Amino acid sequence: MRMMKKLLTLAIASSLLFSSCEDMFEPALENNLEIETANSRPLYAQGLLLNGYNRIPSNSYSFDDVATDNAVSNDKNNTFLKTATGQWTSINNPFDQWRNSYSAIQYLNNFLSLTDQVEWAMEPKVSALFNDRMKGEAYGLRALFMFHLLQAHAGKSGTGEILGVPIHLTPETVNSDFNQPRASFEACMQQFYDDINKAEDLLPMDYENIASDSQVPVKYAGTVNANDYNRVFGSTFKLRMTKRIAQAIRARAALLAASPAYSEGSKTTWEQAAIYAGQVIQAKGGVSGIDPKGFTWYNKEVVDGLTSGSNPAEILWRTDKGNSNSMEQDHFPPTLFGRGRLNPTQNLVDAFPMENGYPIADANSAYNKANPYDKRDPRLKTYIIVNGATAGVSNSAINTTANSPTNDGLNKVETSTRTGYYLKKLLRQDVNLNPSSSTQQMHFNARIRMTEMYLAYAEAANEAWGPTGMGTFTFSAYDIIKAIRRRAGVGTNNGDPYLEQVKNNKDQMRQLIRNERRLELCFEGFRFWDLRRWKMDINVAAKGMSINNNSYTEIPVENRLYENYMNYGPIPYSEVLKYSNLVQNIGWN
Repeated sequence: MRMMKKLLTLAIASSLLFSSCEDMFEPALENNLEIETANSRPLYAQGLLLNGYNRIPSNSYSFDDVATDNAVSNDKNNTFLKTATGQWTSINNPFDQWRNSYSAIQYLNNFLSLTDQVEWAMEPKVSALFNDRMKGEAYGLRALFMFHLLQAHAGKSGTGEILGVPIHLTPETVNSDFNQPRASFEACMQQFYDDINKAEDLLPMDYENIASDSQVPVKYAGTVNANDYNRVFGSTFKLRMTKRIAQAIRARAALLAASPAYSEGSKTTWEQAAIYAGQVIQAKGGVSGIDPKGFTWYNKEVVDGLTSGSNPAEILWRTDKGNSNSMEQDHFPPTLFGRGRLNPTQNLVDAFPMENGYPIADANSAYNKANPYDKRDPRLKTYIIVNGATAGVSNSAINTTANSPTNDGLNKVETSTRTGYYLKKLLRQDVNLNPSSSTQQMHFNARIRMTEMYLAYAEAANEAWGPTGMGTFTFSAYDIIKAIRRRAGVGTNNGDPYLEQVKNNKDQMRQLIRNERRLELCFEGFRFWDLRRWKMDINVAAKGMSINNNSYTEIPVENRLYENYMNYGPIPYSEVLKYSNLVQNIGWN
């Protein structure tokens, strides 16, 4: 028996020795899963798809308003601050979507290449349903990443042509030719539309349980029963890609393509962009579907009441919700134990009209420079902490004056405001950051809001049909803007005479729509891209307000240092260096 034990020990030791030697030179095959493994491992296959979801840029807020006239930062290392002040290059580009989006597309293409062979369920009919749904998700996600690539990297080449990005529809391998030229912007848009169309064909409008076999969609009627349908397309899968979300993504991309910066390289018209956004709005009840609480969807009464996967009327697509206080840590004023990192500018504050609807520069506004925050658009104090406003769990008054006795004052310490203002939008005021009694609260990130769709329609409809034109819909740009302003409490007591004044002038309505977009979507990652697609001046200096002994003085805070060619972002320098067929946008190295 002892001899047997010795021989067994020796055999084990020998095997370990030899296997160790082998591992030094060649990885163990069993540790490297081939892509075909997914055919018999549906969870592995689905992991490829879920990688796409994990890479969605709007999973978190970028706060790139810091790179615009909307905001500055007190964080000297903020990458958007560096971008805005002359340090934006093809090497240092915080707006880069090349690596992230192409990585996502590679995973999605791998998924699409094998999904038809995966056994998604034991029952073939149910397996086919899973296959349809997840293919639809993959096409919708691939379109989304194409949009982000175009927004960040499409632009003019040295020949003046508007170029897009290389189009990849199949998985790349070690044997692939990586030296691919950029497709035209229009070719990229057509591929985008093709993916959206496929997603529409395969996905339900929403993930909802049905009660009987008679409610099974015609496409699957007689093939599966209600239980089978719910298993695949039921409420369990809320928050994943749907037909409605795909349509909203199409509306977003069409607005980009129809805009001045891209229109010469695109066949997408303002009318098409209006139709795409109008379809999303119409499916949600038209103008009457505007959520009364839509501009404060991040507050306690909205967020805490959400059940798993459910959405308030304002939200088309969101991340999952979870407890945190990280945004409050970053943006609360110092006296609330925050870092005050994002400071709204005087430029943005001035963009909020008076409560009567008139811009503050209008002679009819009744704006008082000695009391500048009085009788203003209610959204101003909802989104921005101005001097004397209250914030936090104790409704503490925030003193932002130059002679403030607290660190909330103008330029008091490194975490103080540089402009005289602090961020309030997106932050839960019931978060307590006091180290002795710190709390967290529920948050989610909005990927697509209905207000974005309303404003996209208003912009495109005004360009296509004028302020009161409706196309085939029952609502106009004027109707949308009126409803949004009324929701905010603007012009409610006087019939909004300023809106009535501009509704007959396309150019004036355009300015009003752009301003409403600036206000409603501030700090959500739109301003940087909007200025560029509109080809507007991106070098407007950021201003602030110094308050001393009740005297208000506008102050310069930060110049913007952009070159003319920076309406379009660069192709990453590392990619251009590697691949000779990859043409850089004009002006960038």
